[in-house]
Amino acid sequence: MRDRRRLTWLAVILLLVAACGTGTAGGPRQPGSPESTPGDPVDLVGLWTVREAAGEEPGAILRLGEGLSLWRACGHLDGSWRATGDGLFIDFVVAGSGACYHGPDSVPDWLRQAAGHRADGPDRLLVDRDGRTVARLVPGGRPKIHADTARSEGEPPVLTDVLRQMLAPAAALPEALRPASSADLVGRWVPGDRPEARGPRPPQVTFAADGDWTGSDGCNGQGGQWLAGPAGSFLAVAGPQTLIGCANVDVGGWLTAASRAGLRGDELVLLDRSGRELGRLRSG
Repeated sequence: MRDRRRLTWLAVILLLVAACGTGTAGGPRQPGSPESTPGDPVDLVGLWTVREAAGEEPGAILRLGEGLSLWRACGHLDGSWRATGDGLFIDFVVAGSGACYHGPDSVPDWLRQAAGHRADGPDRLLVDRDGRTVARLVPGGRPKIHADTARSEGEPPVLTDVLRQMLAPAAALPEALRPASSADLVGRWVPGDRPEARGPRPPQVTFAADGDWTGSDGCNGQGGQWLAGPAGSFLAVAGPQTLIGCANVDVGGWLTAASRAGLRGDELVLLDRSGRELGRLRSG
């Protein structure tokens, strides 16, 4: 009888050790672990309660649809976003209700730092460039709609054909191109395959190491955020710009439509989601 009890306790101990070894018991999942994967970016579309975001007020709601809005007690912030199936996430806040938005300083650090997404059960994690979690998005929640805001702006977003296309997988980079890394892209680039614009300034784009980009189509100043990932993945979002007309080169349009960035010699080639070439730039 004593030997049987000893064997029973030994079996229990072995089961507990096995559970700890497989991660079924222990601390929270970490981004990049087998239990925490990028997931389908389409699943990001919806209303999310923001948690574990440093400095964010309790009950803040993030709405991801054809645009991005962050809802707080003061109102909301508005902008754009993009994401990929390999885990990239980018956003850019450019406006909002009067009480909430008073320039770029209104954007919370956690949202500014978000550069990737991970699935964590029903939740989604937003992570920074080093893979550290900056916010946990919990499904559900409804924003408080102020009297001066259309109620439709806070309704659950609809997964439209436009959104499906925006979040669809991108064609692979052609073998003739080398995937462009973040380090490759930092610096100033000018159009390399079209005549220069006849305007007050040369068309160009400058990629900063902190994720900002600034540039010009030859007539209008442009700018926003950019992000590069594995296999030439590339995302960019832009803010508003002036609409001065001239024979311009829409460099900003190339960036925001691009899903891949590759190098052929000293040329940077930007391609859209279908693999169609948008334009070429050279360092300058």
